[in-house]
Amino acid sequence: MFLKKKKLLMLSLLLGFSMILAACGGGSSEQTGSESDTGDSGSGEETYHWRFVTEEMQGQVQYEYAVEFANRLNEKSDGRITMDVFEFGGLGSEVNQVEQLQDGLVEFAIVSPGFTGTMVTEGQLFALHFLFTEDLELNQQILNTSEALNVHLAEKYKQHNIQPLAFWHEGAMQWTGSRELRTPDDFTNLKFRTQESPLILESYKAYGANPTAMSWGELYTGLQQGVVEGQENPIFFIEDAKFHEVQDHMTISNHNIYVAMTTVNTDFFAGLPEDIQALILETVEEMRPVAYEIQKELNESLLDSIVNNEKHPTAVIELTDEERAAFKAAAEPVKEFFVSEVVDEDGKMILEMLEEEIEAAMK
Repeated sequence: MFLKKKKLLMLSLLLGFSMILAACGGGSSEQTGSESDTGDSGSGEETYHWRFVTEEMQGQVQYEYAVEFANRLNEKSDGRITMDVFEFGGLGSEVNQVEQLQDGLVEFAIVSPGFTGTMVTEGQLFALHFLFTEDLELNQQILNTSEALNVHLAEKYKQHNIQPLAFWHEGAMQWTGSRELRTPDDFTNLKFRTQESPLILESYKAYGANPTAMSWGELYTGLQQGVVEGQENPIFFIEDAKFHEVQDHMTISNHNIYVAMTTVNTDFFAGLPEDIQALILETVEEMRPVAYEIQKELNESLLDSIVNNEKHPTAVIELTDEERAAFKAAAEPVKEFFVSEVVDEDGKMILEMLEEEIEAAMK
């Protein structure tokens, strides 16, 4: 029932966007799974067929973003551009997908910096708890305009043949656990799942947890069997992946935001004609408010689904300001670890510039 409800929800969202936003593409590109190529349409203009890989499934934010992105490019180009959009697992794990993007096996990907932390160490700054504000709309504005991210951090990724086109978030991160997670002491020795990021691991060690890196494709079973006892994700992902069915507690902690990057293979993008590059960049800009509204609607509606789920009841806890302050104090040494042990002077500069941008935005 929930799947049907979410499909109807996504359909109504996208229809609403097409009425509100200019140049909205409603056409659907065919997903054939064929390899990327260029050809000739017979009209003297080149045609393009690309691959866009995501870390999520149909009905989740990244996948729906990618489908809408592909549809808009198809319409803007009068059908010259088509894209195959891949769900998570269609081409391997999150780490596999990053490697495929670097190698040009796929042209576009939505990448979470947490899965590139060992390659672009500076990108681990998104793992710092309580770095951003509790105002999700303001956080998105910061991601849109930050020089630290869109210029300096983006350059670090480009050195690895990954070009970030946009940074955006999928909502606030929350905790689920086999036990109540209300204080740092509650994390003591908790087997906690994280992404492949040394700094995320360090963040949970600071609370006394026993963190373990794991692909989300293994996470439901891991939680069910007790291999791990807790995890973090936005609400929409917790509900859609059914993690709340195998976890007794969820804590509304808002300790972080889940940041994603719309990325393209650097060499591939540089080789495109200027008019095609312009279409891509124009579509990236149009998708910023679309991504925000999709995550907002899903996170709000699916929180209700968790709260009202009588078959799998979940105790939902919302941290008080005092409880958040205790976690914030426990997390503070991780920032020093990031600066002194993880990154060089460039990484320190990027973090300090971002902190200044966040402080200025809050004023």
